[in-house]
Amino acid sequence: MPQSRYSSYSWTCPYCNKPTTVTSQDRTTDDVFLNVENSDGERCLSTAFIVCPNPDCKKFTLVVRLSKAEPNAGSRPKVGDELRTWQLVPPPGAKIFPDYIPGPILADYREACLIKELSPKASATLARRCLQGMIHDYWGLERPSLKKEIDALKDKVDSLTWSAIDAVRKVGNIGAHMAKKTNVIIDIEPHEAELLIGLIERLFEDWYIGRANRLAHLQSVVDLGQSKDKLAKAEDQIENV
Repeated sequence: MPQSRYSSYSWTCPYCNKPTTVTSQDRTTDDVFLNVENSDGERCLSTAFIVCPNPDCKKFTLVVRLSKAEPNAGSRPKVGDELRTWQLVPPPGAKIFPDYIPGPILADYREACLIKELSPKASATLARRCLQGMIHDYWGLERPSLKKEIDALKDKVDSLTWSAIDAVRKVGNIGAHMAKKTNVIIDIEPHEAELLIGLIERLFEDWYIGRANRLAHLQSVVDLGQSKDKLAKAEDQIENV
């Protein structure tokens, strides 16, 4: 969060990833003070909405900061030392992907990123849901279980990708299902949940974005051919006059 709400500062938008300069016209800020007597002392909660100045983006980011509050000679307290900061929108750690990826899949991905430190098991379960959603949507495969769906995918992707996809299913099952022996605890660490999220991101790139880029390139070639064909026909008409 900026040190001063009145200053301009350099900033990189988490959506379009373009460095820019944010001014007072690009943000809305507010401070709420806790002045009820408590065991921790006075606090201030500061919010900042920042709208990307890039005209092709214009998405907002929401950041919240908790700080100490300091006395200010009988008037409204001042914002003191920062205690903690949260980026609420977009979720921290989540990359921004195009809207042509289905919304429910992106929502599960973002939640998996948001919760990976607090509950790696829940994050792994959400990664598993993302994977199943992509298999349904992208490949059109729906079977009685995710295992059967992944088995049906085996001849459509390379062997290493298939093994990694099946690993997401197995690790995600730890969070989704209780072990047969309830006294056996299998933990999932945050860095392990991060690995699963990384595979989901790679599949977004390889499947959805790769397909969109391929179609866009092919359409550009078709458009080029059509434009040249029109020019050639126009030239023939001129010569035949």
